[in-house]
Amino acid sequence: MVSRPTPDPVAPGQESVWDYPRPPALRTVDDLVTVVLGGVEVCETRQSIQVLETSHPPTYYLPRDAFVAGVLRQAGGSSFCEWKGEASYLDVLGGDRVAKRAAWYYPSPNGRYAALRGHVALYPGAMDYCLVDGERVEPQPGGFYGGWITSAVSGPFKGIPGSQGW
Repeated sequence: MVSRPTPDPVAPGQESVWDYPRPPALRTVDDLVTVVLGGVEVCETRQSIQVLETSHPPTYYLPRDAFVAGVLRQAGGSSFCEWKGEASYLDVLGGDRVAKRAAWYYPSPNGRYAALRGHVALYPGAMDYCLVDGERVEPQPGGFYGGWITSAVSGPFKGIPGSQGW
C-alpha cells in the first residue's frame, strides 16, 4: 500500500494541491492564458475553467472558440474519466508543428462537470509553451496527466516516480 506523501510547504500566495478535493472541483478563473505552438499563438483567453483534484496541479480547460480557427483537428481515440465521462482527442496545429493527440474535450460531460462542454484541455508539455498571467507553465510530470504547474501551487504532484498509488 502506498501512503499519502507529506505535502510540500505552502508559501504566501500558494495553495497546496493536497487541499484540492476528490472528486475534482471546477473553478472559473480570469487569468490570461496564452498557448504557443510552432512559434504561433494558437490560443489566448481570460475565460478558463480549472479542474482541481487532490495531488494534481490545475488542469486548464480553455473555451474552444478562444483557439485560432483551424488549429484544432479531430484525432482518433477516446478515454474515460470516472467523473467527467468520455473524452475525445484533438491534434493541435501551430506554425509548422502538429502536436498529435495533445488536447482533449468532453462532448457530453457528466452532470456536475457540464460546464466543461465547449472547452478544450491540452498537455502543456506538447506545446512550445503555455503562459498563465505571463508565467511559463511547467507540465505535470509523468506524461499522462495534463496539469499546469505555476508558482501558485505546491506539491508534490502526482506523476512523479512512486506516485502511481496516490
